Amino acid sequence: MDFTLRHMIDGELAQYAEESRQFNEAAAQLQGPDLTSFEGLMQTRAAHALGPSGALSRTLERQATFQDRHVPVRIITPESGTSRAVYLDTPGGGFLLGLAARGDTRNAQLADALGVTVVSVDYRLAPENPWPAAPEDCETAALWVLENAEDLFGASQLVMGGASAGSNLTLTTFLRLRERGCADSVAGIVLQFGAYDLSGQSPGGRLYSDEYFIDAYVGHVSDRTNPDISPLFADLNGLPSTIVIIGALDILLEDNLALAARLSAAGGEVDVRVFPESPHGFTSAPTSMASAAFRSIDSWVADRLT
Repeated sequence: MDFTLRHMIDGELAQYAEESRQFNEAAAQLQGPDLTSFEGLMQTRAAHALGPSGALSRTLERQATFQDRHVPVRIITPESGTSRAVYLDTPGGGFLLGLAARGDTRNAQLADALGVTVVSVDYRLAPENPWPAAPEDCETAALWVLENAEDLFGASQLVMGGASAGSNLTLTTFLRLRERGCADSVAGIVLQFGAYDLSGQSPGGRLYSDEYFIDAYVGHVSDRTNPDISPLFADLNGLPSTIVIIGALDILLEDNLALAARLSAAGGEVDVRVFPESPHGFTSAPTSMASAAFRSIDSWVADRLT
């Protein structure tokens, strides 16, 4: 058991706190579409598709296939042409807005910095496709990677990562792989401000149990403590090294600390990094704090691949 909690307030990050405060204040003044209406959801999806996605011409689009299941993925290989591992990226967006193309710029940086091939999953979205559509798609992509990574990318190691809803799906995907007995190739898991208790049964889960995205994703499910929905309730034994990135201002902070505690209690190695003056989704902002979080992730992943 190895539990490391770092409240990232000292040294370099202290100088970024005021910039983050100013960015947060400006962002709070902006009014976005109402995601609780279908019209607002469609408007936001359209804006995400046309917005600053950073989509790159070097990105390859293809279908990941396992048995009779198919899911679109976006693939970015390192400019060096040699891959040490595959990084399976699961986009966030409350299970409603996930769009792999919006992560192209960050995924290209990750690919080049670490010498890994990044595969990002365009899983089906709620409310049109509620649970279990998204975890089925993520599992399909992961199984495709495990089956083809050596031939396609020359790498056998896998790192899995996601943000927000993507962290929930990253964790449930690993649990599905473990159930199949094929998770030994996973070298590490990167979790950014995930939601791990959609049942609202834990103290952390109760803080966001009335959010619209939960009803859209699992409103038809009576028992949301199912680990495929709320991985906080899963058997967490045997997970690989895990890093948890969370903002000190995030409503999901308590949920993330609860998950980290359970991972540690199960004998896992978990590194929790709490960033000051940082709300939910802070790594998507153009701030120095976000860049520092990405550097932390890159360094941590590099250590897992050494």
